[in-house]
Amino acid sequence: MNKFLLLIFLIIAFCTVNAQSPADSNAVKQSPIKTLSNKQYIALLNGEDLFNMGKVAELNHYPSPLKVIKFKKELGLSPIQVNKLNVINKELKRKTLEMGLIVIKNERTLDSLFRYHKLTNGSLIFYSNRYGLYQGEFRNVILQSCYVTWELLSQQQLNNFEKLVK
Repeated sequence: MNKFLLLIFLIIAFCTVNAQSPADSNAVKQSPIKTLSNKQYIALLNGEDLFNMGKVAELNHYPSPLKVIKFKKELGLSPIQVNKLNVINKELKRKTLEMGLIVIKNERTLDSLFRYHKLTNGSLIFYSNRYGLYQGEFRNVILQSCYVTWELLSQQQLNNFEKLVK
């Protein structure tokens, strides 16, 4: 058991040291992770939403802060609203970048466990469940940003936004 824990620690430490930053993502020619395509790998490095996780919010008229800020003049956003939207967008980007890197690390760990035959039922359950947790956290930050944006806008601004994006 101690060898297994040591292996997990070393894998995580290796992944942390060798994880690429989003700035390096444009240089990626091929995904270093067998289970992720180049497109998926680069999207995760850049904190991009691969699965349109905010769709449920947007379909129900909770706008993305990234889209709202593009129409700040047309919507007549106040300086306070613009500042708050900038904060929301900054936190959204920070968190999606963080979650993308964590998903990549988790994929590397799963790959290593299988490749080196160090897998146990417990480790498989642990890392599989973590993957779901990370996707849920990724989705939550996107949906939370839509909800907070919806709360920030007046009903008239929300109505105008809907007209602008149709």
